[in-house]
Amino acid sequence: VQLQASGGGLVQPGGSLRLSCEASGFTLYEYAIGWFRQAPGQEREWVACISKHDDTTTYADSVKGRFTISRDNAKSTAYLQMDSLKPEDTAAYYCARTRRSTPVREAGLYDLWGQGTLVTVSS
Repeated sequence: VQLQASGGGLVQPGGSLRLSCEASGFTLYEYAIGWFRQAPGQEREWVACISKHDDTTTYADSVKGRFTISRDNAKSTAYLQMDSLKPEDTAAYYCARTRRSTPVREAGLYDLWGQGTLVTVSS
């Protein structure tokens, strides 16, 4: 049972990246998925989440309008499309799962985490 995050890299300001979060060993449909990020020396920050069953999405104000979270249950994969990237988006990005039905921002309510993928926004 695991989540595997991928897709990070180096991108210039204003550029785009798409992160993937592949689930294995469990049915993705039964879980909401959240994305978090942690910059060096800072606390982990909630970024976005997508609910189970009806795909309701919520975003942190810092990424609203620039990031899009989605999921493909047939592929057991969730995504985070990141556009108009800024240097302050530089961080390790983590995906996580929760059984909660309503959008969840608290990291402690997620019970399984991916290993993180590094995003660096720099010219």
